[in-house]
Amino acid sequence: MEKKTRFPSPTLKASVPWNAGKMVGAKRALKEKHVWAIRFWLGSEQRVRDRALFDLALDSKLRGCDLVSLRIGDIVTSGQVRHRAMVVQQKTRRPVQFEITETTRESVRAWLEHRGGGLNEYVFPSHLSAKAHLSTRQYARLLDQWVQAVGLIAGEYGTHSLRRTKVAMIYKRTGNIRAVQILLGHSKLDSTVRYLGVDVEDALALSEVSDL
Repeated sequence: MEKKTRFPSPTLKASVPWNAGKMVGAKRALKEKHVWAIRFWLGSEQRVRDRALFDLALDSKLRGCDLVSLRIGDIVTSGQVRHRAMVVQQKTRRPVQFEITETTRESVRAWLEHRGGGLNEYVFPSHLSAKAHLSTRQYARLLDQWVQAVGLIAGEYGTHSLRRTKVAMIYKRTGNIRAVQILLGHSKLDSTVRYLGVDVEDALALSEVSDL
């Protein structure tokens, strides 16, 4: 019996992988020179809100959903920007503390003086409604603009890049992964190891500079 050749139906669409044309995997942390380049660009463009958002993202090391939902009362007390703040993470429901450095306090102060608002209002309100906060999608779009403005490839960076930047620097300078775990609010050290991408080379490099 002659075997019939089957041809694909013209009405069926080809299956396209979900990640086709997309860069997947961990996003890169910014280098210190990139941080200052973005700060300079935001300043030259007079993007007061964006500069405060960028600086607070670096200091707080918060996930995007927690960063955009910060309220003024979370970071301001007695009319002054706090030196330290604490928030409860939406993902884990665990509290996490973070420092607010002088550089960030200055940019946040400048933004809040321009923005106004009460303690229960969002630090970064939506442009659609004062009762809503900036969306994580808009935050991601802003980040794309920032990195492209200083010559970086947007697809290689994401909002998690800002969450990782400061802790990556801390780990590289100190090798203290437990401190990084606390700063990120991770419950398990394994999560921090995976998040930073710590490997054998990192461990050996730290060991080599530790003479007995």
